[in-house]
Order: sequence, then C-alpha cells, then structure tokens
Amino acid sequence: VHTGERPYTCATCGKSFTHSSNLHLHRRTHLAARPFRCPACPKSFAVAAYLQRHLRT
Repeated sequence: VHTGERPYTCATCGKSFTHSSNLHLHRRTHLAARPFRCPACPKSFAVAAYLQRHLRT
C-alpha cells in the first residue's frame, strides 16, 4: 500500500495513479463534456468532486 508504486497511467497525458478508480475519474478530464458548473465563476468540471474541491478553495 505505501510503496509509492503508481501502476495506473493515463494514456492521454501520462499522469499516473495508485488506484485504478482514480485513473478512471481522471480520464473524464480529457473529455469535452463538463456538466458540473461553478455558480460563482465560468469554470466547469467533468467530475463532481473536482467542482466541490474548486468551491472549497
């Protein structure tokens, strides 16, 4: 678990992840569809959790 190994790599950008589920979420960032829109600015996100993170900062 704490080996630092990141065996799951995005074929589009090369970013790597420790868990396949994180890679799956990341892949959405490369899609044109970004249905989660910020109510305070023009930004939009492909993953709801990324919008939530944006709203906290």
